[in-house]
Amino acid sequence: MLRSILVALDDTPGAQAARDAAFALARRTGAKLTVAVVLDRPHTDSDHEFVPIGGAAFKARRDAKLAAQAEADATAALAACAARAGDTPYEVLRLEDAPEPALLAAGAAHDLIIVGRDSTLGREETEDGVAPVIEELLKDGTKPLLVVPPEGARADGPVLAAYDGSSPARAALRALGTLGLTESSPVIVATVGDAATATEGAAARPGATALALGGDDEAAAILGAVSSHHARMLVIGAFGSGVLKRLLAGSLTHTLIRDAKVPVLLARSGA
Repeated sequence: MLRSILVALDDTPGAQAARDAAFALARRTGAKLTVAVVLDRPHTDSDHEFVPIGGAAFKARRDAKLAAQAEADATAALAACAARAGDTPYEVLRLEDAPEPALLAAGAAHDLIIVGRDSTLGREETEDGVAPVIEELLKDGTKPLLVVPPEGARADGPVLAAYDGSSPARAALRALGTLGLTESSPVIVATVGDAATATEGAAARPGATALALGGDDEAAAILGAVSSHHARMLVIGAFGSGVLKRLLAGSLTHTLIRDAKVPVLLARSGA
């Protein structure tokens, strides 16, 4: 049962889509919603930075400007959030730390974390349009993560789970059911090249359909299935073996997050 959601706010298209998806999910499930803005004090006021002689005044002016910009960005994101909320209640968190430790700490108290695929969360630069905080939340976090693309979320369609038999893949399927994110949608459990593994995964989800995908390009096969089946969500395990065996950076997981036109639910074993 989904009881609490944390969504990270900023002004990127993905973060705005994530905000809207979080509100929609909170309305459907009744889950408590918390919205977070990241002020990133370590990067707007660094006490450990080397300052050359005569540079203290410059640093003070620069830090003040960065802090003011962070506050202005947070205020704008919260104002836009309030305008979209309607009568849906939510709480606000103003996180002072850098994005990774701030969201790791805040996310530990929630059942699901939602982030925009391209979220900058202040001053972070994205690589290939994928927010750096995503890898940290998967590597060191304990809660399922929903990554929302700038295209937003579809209201209907099946849920497609990419399954390779690994413990992270099983964890992702469990999270899908435990959080109630399937709602009334059919579930398709897809495996590249191995019908038996797909059948094994489908057996773990009552009513799920097994799908064996062909081809040598795993990412293309999975994304093609998402498109051809008009899926509204892709579910994958993070840091698994087999199909999903590599770390996020430069991996199949990274490719699926980067190129999927639908939200991607990720979980890892132990999460």
